[in-house]
Amino acid sequence: MVNVSKSLKLYFVMGSANCRMFDPEKTLAEAIKGGITLFQFREKGNKALKGNDCLYLGQKLRHLCEKNKIPFIVNDDIEMALELHADGVHIGQDDGDPYLTRKQIGQNMWLGISTHSVEEAQQAVKDGADYIGVGPMFPTNTKKDAHQVVGPDLIKKIRSSGLDHIPIVGIGGITLDRAKLVYQAGANGVAVISAISGADSPKHAAAAFYSLK
Repeated sequence: MVNVSKSLKLYFVMGSANCRMFDPEKTLAEAIKGGITLFQFREKGNKALKGNDCLYLGQKLRHLCEKNKIPFIVNDDIEMALELHADGVHIGQDDGDPYLTRKQIGQNMWLGISTHSVEEAQQAVKDGADYIGVGPMFPTNTKKDAHQVVGPDLIKKIRSSGLDHIPIVGIGGITLDRAKLVYQAGANGVAVISAISGADSPKHAAAAFYSLK
């Protein structure tokens, strides 16, 4: 599998409820054509698919990523990640114990952890995260349980605290005109949901983000 840091450059997060113009498979296919470097399957929210329907969609999206050599990450659901032979799992601060998660997924799968402070970032590194998500960078409507906005300055603080080498992706409310602020703060990449999944052309939206750095 490719290098974690490079894969974070344009990190697309999506579930069926996020898609506006096309079905999830078409949305992801278009985003891949536009240049996304990593995909996270995040099937959450009131209209989220459950059970076999969720698994079936996950299988289709996983196949699409595999065919195009895009790393495939599953949000929170370890059992599904293992069943889909995902490249990694991403967990939040309230989603479970990182030590137990690592024990379940083994050493070959990536472990991403969401962080909202310098202390959480330091703990995530101690817990063996392969990369950390930092946010919310800006106000967002995609996540109803989002934490308070921390801004790109938090990435600077994390870097200056001694965490020079941990791969970091900024997430939350990142639009095309805000993305450069996240890169400039020291992130390896940006995680985007609605700016790609809700665009008239996910391909063109992804290409615009990809061309930034």
